[in-house]
Amino acid sequence: MTNISIDAVDAFVFDFDGVLTNNLVHLDHEGKEWVSCSRADGLAFDVLRKLNKPTFILSTEKNPVVTARANKLKVEVLQGIDNKVDALKKLVKENDLELKKTLYVGNDLNDFHVMKICGYSICPSDSHERIKNISAVILETSGGNGVIRELLEDVLGLDFIEILYSERGK
Repeated sequence: MTNISIDAVDAFVFDFDGVLTNNLVHLDHEGKEWVSCSRADGLAFDVLRKLNKPTFILSTEKNPVVTARANKLKVEVLQGIDNKVDALKKLVKENDLELKKTLYVGNDLNDFHVMKICGYSICPSDSHERIKNISAVILETSGGNGVIRELLEDVLGLDFIEILYSERGK
Protein backbone atom coordinates (compact mmCIF):
# COMPACT_ATOMS: atom_id res chain seq x y z
CA MET A 1 0.00 0.00 0.00
CA THR A 2 1.24 3.50 -0.81
CA ASN A 3 2.15 5.62 2.16
CA ILE A 4 -0.01 8.77 2.09
CA SER A 5 -0.03 11.34 4.87
CA ILE A 6 -3.12 13.34 5.82
CA ASP A 7 -0.90 16.43 5.81
CA ALA A 8 -0.04 15.86 2.14
CA VAL A 9 -3.72 16.00 1.13
CA ASP A 10 -5.42 19.38 0.87
CA ALA A 11 -8.78 18.17 -0.45
CA PHE A 12 -10.82 14.99 -0.83
CA VAL A 13 -13.11 14.33 -3.78
CA PHE A 14 -15.38 11.31 -3.98
CA ASP A 15 -17.44 9.82 -6.76
CA PHE A 16 -20.87 8.80 -5.46
CA ASP A 17 -22.16 5.65 -7.19
CA GLY A 18 -19.87 2.73 -6.53
CA VAL A 19 -17.84 4.60 -3.91
CA LEU A 20 -20.36 5.86 -1.36
CA THR A 21 -22.88 3.28 -2.62
CA ASN A 22 -22.64 -0.39 -3.53
CA ASN A 23 -23.26 0.62 -7.16
CA LEU A 24 -26.79 -0.78 -7.15
CA VAL A 25 -29.92 1.27 -7.65
CA HIS A 26 -33.29 0.17 -6.31
CA LEU A 27 -36.59 1.33 -7.74
CA ASP A 28 -39.96 1.35 -6.06
CA HIS A 29 -43.27 0.87 -7.90
CA GLU A 30 -43.42 4.62 -8.66
CA GLY A 31 -39.95 4.69 -10.17
CA LYS A 32 -38.36 6.38 -7.15
CA GLU A 33 -34.71 5.47 -6.74
CA TRP A 34 -32.90 4.54 -3.55
CA VAL A 35 -29.41 3.32 -2.85
CA SER A 36 -27.46 1.74 0.00
CA CYS A 37 -24.71 3.69 1.76
CA SER A 38 -22.60 2.77 4.76
CA ARG A 39 -23.20 4.60 8.02
CA ALA A 40 -19.53 3.94 8.82
CA ASP A 41 -18.64 6.59 6.26
CA GLY A 42 -20.64 9.18 8.22
CA LEU A 43 -18.00 9.27 10.97
CA ALA A 44 -15.29 9.53 8.33
CA PHE A 45 -16.88 12.70 6.98
CA ASP A 46 -17.10 14.04 10.55
CA VAL A 47 -13.34 13.47 10.85
CA LEU A 48 -12.62 15.32 7.59
CA ARG A 49 -14.75 18.24 8.77
CA LYS A 50 -12.98 18.28 12.16
CA LEU A 51 -9.61 18.36 10.36
CA ASN A 52 -10.85 21.22 8.13
CA LYS A 53 -10.18 19.25 4.96
CA PRO A 54 -12.26 20.46 2.00
CA THR A 55 -14.42 17.56 0.88
CA PHE A 56 -16.57 17.20 -2.20
CA ILE A 57 -18.76 14.68 -4.00
CA LEU A 58 -18.45 14.79 -7.78
CA SER A 59 -21.12 12.80 -9.60
CA THR A 60 -22.16 12.27 -13.19
CA GLU A 61 -25.67 11.55 -11.93
CA LYS A 62 -28.07 14.35 -11.02
CA ASN A 63 -30.29 12.70 -8.48
CA PRO A 64 -32.13 13.70 -5.29
CA VAL A 65 -30.56 10.65 -3.61
CA VAL A 66 -27.09 12.16 -4.13
CA THR A 67 -28.28 15.51 -2.79
CA ALA A 68 -29.91 13.94 0.26
CA ARG A 69 -26.81 11.93 1.19
CA ALA A 70 -24.49 14.90 0.63
CA ASN A 71 -26.72 17.07 2.84
CA LYS A 72 -26.73 14.44 5.57
CA LEU A 73 -22.92 14.19 5.38
CA LYS A 74 -22.62 18.00 5.19
CA VAL A 75 -20.52 17.74 2.04
CA GLU A 76 -20.60 20.00 -1.00
CA VAL A 77 -21.82 18.10 -4.05
CA LEU A 78 -21.41 18.79 -7.74
CA GLN A 79 -23.70 16.58 -9.78
CA GLY A 80 -24.88 16.17 -13.32
CA ILE A 81 -21.24 16.56 -14.36
CA ASP A 82 -20.49 15.54 -17.94
CA ASN A 83 -16.77 16.30 -17.79
CA LYS A 84 -15.26 15.51 -14.39
CA VAL A 85 -11.81 16.80 -15.39
CA ASP A 86 -13.14 20.27 -16.22
CA ALA A 87 -15.34 20.28 -13.11
CA LEU A 88 -12.46 19.33 -10.84
CA LYS A 89 -10.09 21.88 -12.38
CA LYS A 90 -12.72 24.58 -11.81
CA LEU A 91 -13.36 23.37 -8.25
CA VAL A 92 -9.64 23.38 -7.44
CA LYS A 93 -9.19 26.88 -8.88
CA GLU A 94 -12.25 28.33 -7.10
CA ASN A 95 -11.13 26.91 -3.74
CA ASP A 96 -7.44 27.80 -4.12
CA LEU A 97 -6.37 24.15 -4.02
CA GLU A 98 -3.77 22.15 -5.94
CA LEU A 99 -4.50 19.10 -8.10
CA LYS A 100 -1.29 17.43 -6.89
CA LYS A 101 -2.60 17.66 -3.30
CA THR A 102 -6.09 16.43 -4.19
CA LEU A 103 -7.14 12.87 -3.35
CA TYR A 104 -9.83 11.38 -5.57
CA VAL A 105 -11.72 8.14 -4.95
CA GLY A 106 -13.45 6.67 -7.99
CA ASN A 107 -14.51 3.29 -9.27
CA ASP A 108 -15.55 3.31 -12.90
CA LEU A 109 -14.48 4.45 -16.34
CA ASN A 110 -16.09 7.89 -16.02
CA ASP A 111 -13.53 8.53 -13.24
CA PHE A 112 -10.51 7.47 -15.33
CA HIS A 113 -9.34 10.85 -16.66
CA VAL A 114 -10.04 12.79 -13.48
CA MET A 115 -8.15 10.23 -11.41
CA LYS A 116 -5.13 10.59 -13.70
CA ILE A 117 -4.81 14.34 -12.99
CA CYS A 118 -5.07 14.12 -9.19
CA GLY A 119 -2.11 13.75 -6.89
CA TYR A 120 -3.67 10.71 -5.22
CA SER A 121 -6.08 8.25 -6.82
CA ILE A 122 -7.74 5.52 -4.79
CA CYS A 123 -10.46 3.00 -5.58
CA PRO A 124 -12.70 0.43 -3.87
CA SER A 125 -11.90 -3.27 -4.30
CA ASP A 126 -14.74 -3.85 -6.77
CA SER A 127 -13.69 -1.11 -9.18
CA HIS A 128 -13.25 -1.55 -12.91
CA GLU A 129 -9.90 -3.14 -13.76
CA ARG A 130 -8.66 -0.05 -15.64
CA ILE A 131 -9.38 2.08 -12.57
CA LYS A 132 -7.46 -0.36 -10.39
CA ASN A 133 -4.53 -0.09 -12.79
CA ILE A 134 -4.20 3.69 -12.28
CA SER A 135 -4.93 3.77 -8.55
CA ALA A 136 -2.17 4.34 -6.01
CA VAL A 137 -4.24 2.36 -3.50
CA ILE A 138 -6.85 -0.33 -4.07
CA LEU A 139 -8.90 -0.55 -0.89
CA GLU A 140 -10.01 -3.88 0.57
CA THR A 141 -13.52 -2.51 0.97
CA SER A 142 -16.02 -2.61 -1.86
CA GLY A 143 -18.14 0.40 -2.81
CA GLY A 144 -20.82 1.37 -0.31
CA ASN A 145 -19.31 -0.65 2.51
CA GLY A 146 -17.21 1.92 4.34
CA VAL A 147 -14.72 2.98 1.68
CA ILE A 148 -14.08 6.39 3.23
CA ARG A 149 -13.74 4.86 6.69
CA GLU A 150 -11.06 2.43 5.45
CA LEU A 151 -9.28 5.22 3.60
CA LEU A 152 -9.02 7.41 6.69
CA GLU A 153 -8.36 4.74 9.32
CA ASP A 154 -6.25 2.18 7.48
CA VAL A 155 -4.55 4.12 4.67
CA LEU A 156 -4.10 7.49 6.37
CA GLY A 157 -3.82 6.03 9.87
CA LEU A 158 -6.27 8.43 11.54
CA ASP A 159 -7.59 7.66 15.02
CA PHE A 160 -11.29 8.56 15.03
CA ILE A 161 -11.53 8.38 18.83
CA GLU A 162 -8.63 10.78 19.24
CA ILE A 163 -9.95 13.21 16.62
CA LEU A 164 -13.66 13.13 17.46
CA TYR A 165 -14.02 12.08 21.07
CA SER A 166 -10.90 12.85 23.07
CA GLU A 167 -10.62 15.90 25.30
CA ARG A 168 -7.77 17.11 23.12
CA GLY A 169 -9.88 16.70 19.96
CA LYS A 170 -12.69 18.90 21.28
